[in-house]
Amino acid sequence: MSPAPSSSLATAGHGKTKSGRSSSSAVRPALLAIAVSVMVVLLMAVLFGARWTPSGGHGGGADTSWVSAGARVVLNAVSSQQGADPVVKVAQPHDRLLGGLLSPDFNDTSCLSRYRASLYRRRSLHVLSSHLVSALRRYESLHRLCGPGTSAYERAVARLRSPSSSNTTSDAPSECRYLVWTPHAGLGNRMLSITSAFLYALLTGRVLLFHRSGDDMKDLFCEPFPGATWVLPEKDFPIRGMERFGIRTRESLGNALGRGEGGRDPPPPWMYVHLRHDYTRPGASDRLFFCDDGQDALRRVGWVVLLSDNYFVPGLFLIPRYERELSRMFPRRDAVFHHLGRFLFHPSNTVWGMVMRYHGSYLAKAEERVGVQVRTFSWAPISTDELYGQIVSCAQGENILPRVRESSSGSDNATAIPGSGRQQQQRPARRKAVLVVSLHGEYYERIRDMYYEHGAAGGDAVSVFQPTHLGGQRSEERMHNQKALAEMMLLSFSDVALTSAASTFGYVSHGLAGLRPWVLMVPVRKKAPNPPCRLAATVEPCFHTPPHYDCQARTKGDNGKTVRHVRHCEDLKDGVQLVD
Repeated sequence: MSPAPSSSLATAGHGKTKSGRSSSSAVRPALLAIAVSVMVVLLMAVLFGARWTPSGGHGGGADTSWVSAGARVVLNAVSSQQGADPVVKVAQPHDRLLGGLLSPDFNDTSCLSRYRASLYRRRSLHVLSSHLVSALRRYESLHRLCGPGTSAYERAVARLRSPSSSNTTSDAPSECRYLVWTPHAGLGNRMLSITSAFLYALLTGRVLLFHRSGDDMKDLFCEPFPGATWVLPEKDFPIRGMERFGIRTRESLGNALGRGEGGRDPPPPWMYVHLRHDYTRPGASDRLFFCDDGQDALRRVGWVVLLSDNYFVPGLFLIPRYERELSRMFPRRDAVFHHLGRFLFHPSNTVWGMVMRYHGSYLAKAEERVGVQVRTFSWAPISTDELYGQIVSCAQGENILPRVRESSSGSDNATAIPGSGRQQQQRPARRKAVLVVSLHGEYYERIRDMYYEHGAAGGDAVSVFQPTHLGGQRSEERMHNQKALAEMMLLSFSDVALTSAASTFGYVSHGLAGLRPWVLMVPVRKKAPNPPCRLAATVEPCFHTPPHYDCQARTKGDNGKTVRHVRHCEDLKDGVQLVD
């Protein structure tokens, strides 16, 4: 006999067919109607459910970005089946772990910036993949198992020191494998290449170690991985002089492939990967790193030493064997640095103190923060007057900064509508802080004087600040790097960003913020171009020196046309970057 609930349901809802049997088919139209109704409601929520969301930052700024409330409903409904973690999600306001990006296994006081920096930025609307979160937790466990100070690390160094005395091969599943990153160029380049190296370590199951060859990188970043250090112990490490490695180093991947030793058996104990800006020069084989030949040669090598000044993440997306894993980690390809940069880079308490003191003194009370980052290059000469004109033309033309008053007297909260005789009431005046970051002080002084002498049209109170103007880049000095990192962090608190083309400093700042910046385009014959700036197509940095090589044809190629999500950079035509 059927249980009572089933009998009641059959009697009340299903009824009887002519043959006397309960018909489940009678309920199907009703269920279908309900399902269609739910889908329509969700679709309407996505299309019409957009709402303004308040800023998650401290500093009083209202976030003028929006996100569809319906989109969040759909994401949660689709991706939280049977209690599983969402496939993608947007971090909630004031979430100190950034939606699971950060590990909770840290002492808050040991690194004040780790769980606090996001509170001063606009809320990130870039979705985070649960697959990436899982990969990061697995990596942290691997680093604790294999990092410096562990028995596994000591055994690996012993094998490196005396490879012939060990019977263990690099194919042993229990062996820890390492990627040693070596600093080169300025801080922006370093942070971008570290990020690239870390993603490669994630993809290949290696432990990333930070080779700190001098004092210039000390007391700069907190440790990014809980319960372990990422700093390579210098004492008695058998590979010496890594900071002087170059394209002619015998142990380099390119030279090994050139000698036909890519499949050497047994494999060498270590190999060097050269990805500096000169790695694509004629006759060099280092670009094969981005081909199966290079990856096969590195697969069985226990230790890989990397020197790069490039953001070579887009190149990893060109390697077919990593395509599926990368698509699961980053369903949106345009947020790779945004997520990995916020995971890796937490300023030390010394640097965070600089950031907080400056922010509290000059930026905290502003209702809108505008970051202006100015960088000039010898390969793109332009005069100070010309560049200043380009900055003002872009900032005022795109309503990033207000125009100045035509007369210096009186208030202009109301302006006449031409031909009507009526007054058009302007929006309430706002407090706007402009943070100028440059090695030189001329641009800050001119922008400051412009608003001091004329005032802002519309009555906005515009204050202009510049933390430092050091006159030149001195990346070998610790204090210089600490100030540079503090300025990157301050720029990442901006609501709107205006940056110089091809500047790695700017890439890091707006990448951490998750903002598409307005980019000052490269000068043409020493003159500002027209238009003076463009809104970047992506948050992602540009890979300045891609291989431009067709691995299958073994000849030159155009990596900006290889896959849909890797395109040529707008600010540097030979470079490529990730887009969605």
